[in-house]
Amino acid sequence: MTPERNAPKLAEPARRQPAEPLPKVLTDALRNGEFHQALRLAIAHRGLSLARLRAHLQRRGTPVGQSTLSYWQRGIRQPEVPKALPAVRALESVLQLPPDSLVLLVGPRMSRGRDHQMPASFADLRPGDMGPIADRLLTELGAYPSTNRYNADLEVLFVHDTVTFDAEHRQRSVNTRLVTRARRNGPDRYVTVYNGDDGCRIEDAELITAEGCRVGRMRRHSGEETLAVELLFDRKLAEGDIHVFCFEVRDDSGAASPGYFRMFRDQCAGFLLQFRFSRRALPARCTREFRTRGDAVPLESEDLICDIGGMSSAYFRDAGPGLAGISVEWT
Repeated sequence: MTPERNAPKLAEPARRQPAEPLPKVLTDALRNGEFHQALRLAIAHRGLSLARLRAHLQRRGTPVGQSTLSYWQRGIRQPEVPKALPAVRALESVLQLPPDSLVLLVGPRMSRGRDHQMPASFADLRPGDMGPIADRLLTELGAYPSTNRYNADLEVLFVHDTVTFDAEHRQRSVNTRLVTRARRNGPDRYVTVYNGDDGCRIEDAELITAEGCRVGRMRRHSGEETLAVELLFDRKLAEGDIHVFCFEVRDDSGAASPGYFRMFRDQCAGFLLQFRFSRRALPARCTREFRTRGDAVPLESEDLICDIGGMSSAYFRDAGPGLAGISVEWT
């Protein structure tokens, strides 16, 4: 989606009266949840697109980029305190939330007594840790064996993701090559989960295989823009076997992309992530980031160069457990 120009004036949303309580799920998120969860629920409750929300904030004199709003509601970034407090208070006004309800969710929250400790390994995650929709799709594919893990029999040695963007700042495709090694005898498949950008039509997303695999069972959930796919190998691997396979997800139906992150449950020796942009729509900024959780402050953050050919690359050595990727800011 291109940045709005000359956006029409929007009527200011009326302040919700006390007699009209917020939904319980939103109230609970404001009381005990994370900032991004509460913000996403509040935006959905008001039925606002990010473009309209951005326009309302602009009218209040607190401009916030659409990509930044997307980062915030997805937990990729947190508002910077104290600089972003006026914008957070403006969000409370636009979304008709109680004063300071979002402000209290910004920043360290250890006083709330919640356990934010990172698992020793992402491989130890159980159903529920990826989100209920993704876990349900994985369960339907039979991807949770008795150990409550999936892809557990494959060690990921190297990953190369190439993400292509169009002139409208939308993600068009993600091309993935994986180098894996069998931890024991028997693995013959790999399950992958794709989460589309805001507004995507997950029912239109295509997964195309190349060398080393073919498409097996597939499950989609349009409400959460999630796709789970089983990739089948042509044989059962023996312990120690190296297997290389490639696949591509094509999906250009989402809004302007905030970037791309891959979750690693175990340490991976190497991860190369490359962004290919349209020369007619180069980004304003690309940032290489690694974080332990989606809502955590990045442990690594580095500005990247986007060359004149429209390529930006980030390499992660011994990545994981955690999330590694590139965030994008558009002009």
